[in-house]
Amino acid sequence: MDTERLSPRYRGIDAWDLDDMLDALVEAQFVAVAAVRAARADVAAAAAAVEARLEAGGRLVYAGAGTSGRLAAQDGAELTPTFGWPRDRLLLLIAGGERALTQAIEGAEDERDEAERLVREAGIGAADVMIALAASGTTPFTLACIAAAKERGALAIGIANNPGTPLLSLADHAVLLDTGAEPIAGSTRLKAGTAQKIALNVLSSAVMIRLGRVHEGLMVDVQAGNAKLVRRSEEMLLFLTDRSREAVREALVRAGGRVKVAALLLRGCELRQAEDLLARTGGRLRAALTMLETGSGMKQD
Repeated sequence: MDTERLSPRYRGIDAWDLDDMLDALVEAQFVAVAAVRAARADVAAAAAAVEARLEAGGRLVYAGAGTSGRLAAQDGAELTPTFGWPRDRLLLLIAGGERALTQAIEGAEDERDEAERLVREAGIGAADVMIALAASGTTPFTLACIAAAKERGALAIGIANNPGTPLLSLADHAVLLDTGAEPIAGSTRLKAGTAQKIALNVLSSAVMIRLGRVHEGLMVDVQAGNAKLVRRSEEMLLFLTDRSREAVREALVRAGGRVKVAALLLRGCELRQAEDLLARTGGRLRAALTMLETGSGMKQD
């Protein structure tokens, strides 16, 4: 596997001076960016497929082991506070469980039976999407997860850093991030990990945007769980509505902190009408505003 081989480019890196060493390590990160760009067509196809499945009410499931598992868990965990993605529609299947997020759990990545058990007990099925990551493309836990999920009808997205590997073969949509040999042979927390992080950022963000959880480049489904995010919610509404801060704060209170609902309240909607508009448009504020402006969002007697 390319990610495991020693690269002549970095041989002797331990004897280089610090500046040359850092230049080489940073240089390697550009390879990660290029690898994601080269795979953008496959990422786009995967995003469209994921969007369709989630639009119909499915769950989003991440699966991985080691560095890949931690990157998967990070991407999934950030969807709720950033985009308001429902917690009950998010599953994280990580080899070794929660403890593996902060430490290496020896042998966890080889546990095929455990992977199959997790998929079975989670009730993963045809409505769901699994995004499975493995730099090697051969990790037994991850392969067992995606195979079991696919057998149950789930949409399978596979992301790996080595071509022609089982994970890519099993996936409905395969994303190859061809990062090649690492500056430190086999240390896929480097180029491979960076490429996976970028790919996950791009994929999940694109899906959330398409699902209406971003408006005018703003995180309008953000969950304001601290003072900074409360202020951000206010600033978004000040920008979107050109109303006073006092009016914005009052609308946010009436809306229970929901920015999209508050935006409609500030346009003259009543609470039930605002909620109805968003329900009818799949939560898409732009479409709800259009309906309001054209009068098609008004209930008929």
